[in-house]
Amino acid sequence: MPRKALNSAAGESRLALVRRARRMNRILAETYPDAHCELDFGNPLELLVATILSAQCTDKRVNMVTPTLFAKYRTVEDYAGADRAELEEIIRSTGFFRAKTTSIIGMAQAVCVRYGGLVPGRLKDLVTLPGVGRKTANVVLGNAFGVPGITVDTHFQRLTRRFGWTTETDPVKIEHAVGALIPKREWTVMSHRLIWHGRRMCIARKPACGVCPLAALCPSYGTGPTDPDLAAKLVRSGPFS
Repeated sequence: MPRKALNSAAGESRLALVRRARRMNRILAETYPDAHCELDFGNPLELLVATILSAQCTDKRVNMVTPTLFAKYRTVEDYAGADRAELEEIIRSTGFFRAKTTSIIGMAQAVCVRYGGLVPGRLKDLVTLPGVGRKTANVVLGNAFGVPGITVDTHFQRLTRRFGWTTETDPVKIEHAVGALIPKREWTVMSHRLIWHGRRMCIARKPACGVCPLAALCPSYGTGPTDPDLAAKLVRSGPFS
C-alpha cells in the first residue's frame, strides 16, 4: 500500500474518524466473512460457562474441556450443586481452576436464586453475577441473545488504539468510544472481526503490515514488516486464545 494513502489519526476530524472506522469495518467484513465466537456452545448457560473458563486460556483449550463439562452439568442447578473437587478436576487444564470453579458455582447459585434458573438477557443483570464482567456479559448477550454488544478483550484494545479509533485504555471507555463510531447493529460482529484480525494478522509483537488489507487506512502502518513476503510469514491461522 502506498504510504501517502494513509490517513493519520493526528488532527483527524470527528467526521473523518467515523468514516474511516466504518470503512475499516467494511474491509474487515470482506476479509473475515465467517467471523464468529470461537467458543463452542449450545445455549446461553454453556456460553456463559465457557466464557468464564476462557479467562487467561485459549479458546482451543476451553473447547477441549467443555464437551465433558457440558455432558455432566446440563442445567444451572447442576452447576449450583456441583461437587467442587469434581468440577475443579474437569476444568483444571484451563488454568486458575479454583477461582473459576468458585465463579461458576457462585454464578449458577445466583442465577437460581435471582433469575429462576434462567441466564438473564440484560447487561445490568449479568454483571451482578459472580465472575461476570462487562466483557463476559457482552459475549453472552451478543452471541446467545442477539443483543448487540462490544467485546473489549486484549486484541480489541490493541487494535482500536493502533487504528486510532480511540486513545482510551480503560475497557469501558474503549467500549463507549468505539460504540459511538460503529452502528449498534454491527457491534457484535465487528468485535469478532477485530478479534480475528488481532489473532491472525495484527498480532502484538509483529503485525503483518505488508499484507494487511487495512494498511492504507491505518495510522500504525509500519509497526510491523511492510515487505509482503516477510509479513506473510507472520500471518497465523486459528483457533486462538
